[in-house]
Amino acid sequence: MSEHVAVTDGADGVRLITLNRPEKKNALTGDMYDALRAALVSADGSEAVGAVVFAGLPGIFCAGNDIADFVSRAQMPFTEAPSLRFVRQLARTQTPMVAAVDGIAVGIGTTLTLHCDLVYASPAARFRMPFVELGLVPEAASSYLLPRRVGRLKATELLLLSEPFGADEAEALGLVNGVMPSGMLLEHACAQAARLAALPRGARAASRKLIRGDQALVEAALDAEAEAFERQLRTEEAQGAFRAFLARSKPGARA
Repeated sequence: MSEHVAVTDGADGVRLITLNRPEKKNALTGDMYDALRAALVSADGSEAVGAVVFAGLPGIFCAGNDIADFVSRAQMPFTEAPSLRFVRQLARTQTPMVAAVDGIAVGIGTTLTLHCDLVYASPAARFRMPFVELGLVPEAASSYLLPRRVGRLKATELLLLSEPFGADEAEALGLVNGVMPSGMLLEHACAQAARLAALPRGARAASRKLIRGDQALVEAALDAEAEAFERQLRTEEAQGAFRAFLARSKPGARA
């Protein structure tokens, strides 16, 4: 498990998964992806866990991939990448998932919420999916899920132009269930997760499967994205975007 991912199980059946890497704005490393995946796998196998809540820190949900860590694993076959293993598990997880988004939610910080059953945000939430800017393609089946949630035109704006959007717009688009003050956010998300955890398991699982639709279509989108992502990852435009990002990130560099 990663020191930057805290997993706490409550007596109410809620597993709280907290990202805790404030110095990097909760950017995810391979070890963090592995820890997140393990927490979801074990939740599915536990009789005591009835729902999962994803949370970050006050004002910081998740800044997406840690680019330096991601580049360091570039020679690894993408099919073995911790990030891909995590998003596959995210799509397959049977335990209901809830997200409490406070502050920045970039890349996977946004796309993971598309797999959650309930999503709540604070007014400070700021969502953005800059995959194309980095010479890459959308991931976590977002190219399939997002157009079906917000329409093709809006999805194009969010995925191709990487337009940021706040909590109120996310609520209007149907991407979050509600917006509330930061101080109430996690408590509310956990309370809603506890309601999910208390439901009859069989009826909850069957109903969730009906609501979420054809899992095979999501899996097909994940496969198509993974193939395109790996191709793009090897291109000069992606490598150049990574170099530019890392240069801006060096101490003393100007954005």
